[in-house]
Amino acid sequence: MSRNELVNPEGLRVDGRRANELRKITCKSNVIDYADGSSYYEQGNTKVLVGVFGPRESKQRGVIQSTQVVFNVEFSMAPFSTGERRKRSKNDKRLLEIAAIVKQTFEPVILGNLFSRSQIDVFIHLLQQDGGMLEASINATCLALIDAGIPMIDYVCACAAGYTSGFPLLDLNLSEENSFETPNLTVAILPRSEKIALIQLKSKLSVDKLGDVLELAKVGCQFVHKKLDQTVKTSTADLINKIST
Repeated sequence: MSRNELVNPEGLRVDGRRANELRKITCKSNVIDYADGSSYYEQGNTKVLVGVFGPRESKQRGVIQSTQVVFNVEFSMAPFSTGERRKRSKNDKRLLEIAAIVKQTFEPVILGNLFSRSQIDVFIHLLQQDGGMLEASINATCLALIDAGIPMIDYVCACAAGYTSGFPLLDLNLSEENSFETPNLTVAILPRSEKIALIQLKSKLSVDKLGDVLELAKVGCQFVHKKLDQTVKTSTADLINKIST
């Protein structure tokens, strides 16, 4: 396989996966003792840690409506998480963009009317980046919100897909994302209804190929949902065992 070739003649990618294979997912909830909810999410070599604080009394009670909840998201990256090895400020444009996307994705899903005039703070910390940073952040946030007991209408599960060498690729790694010839479509869905909560496309993708890439990303989202749901059930069973003993 040449340096610029993303898929070899045998149909294998640089990391050995086939076109429709996800990277290995490892996740766990309740990993930060002092947070109301937390999660650790690992997809391939991309690793994310999330802490949720709230619902608690909002500092903006005088300006928000009685039916609103303040939902804050902050995204940060460890200096060692990328090859650049540099510390980014909180006002970094890329960090603010990711935080805004996660905020917009979850706000319609959270049942804020059940705890109006309260505040939820989400802190996302990227430990290692190897592609799929946004999708990993969304999946980790979903798991942490569930761990915090925040009511939502459904899970929010995200996955990315691209297109190269004549066929779509599922769950792009960093080298595939950085390839100029590979469009990157990130999709987040509500698994039960299959409603789309987020869709973001980087680079250009022709309309006739969009459908195939979108459907592949949605299949990946459903697999992520099974993994998150299994993690929630395992965490709940462990909590019941602790209480009973």
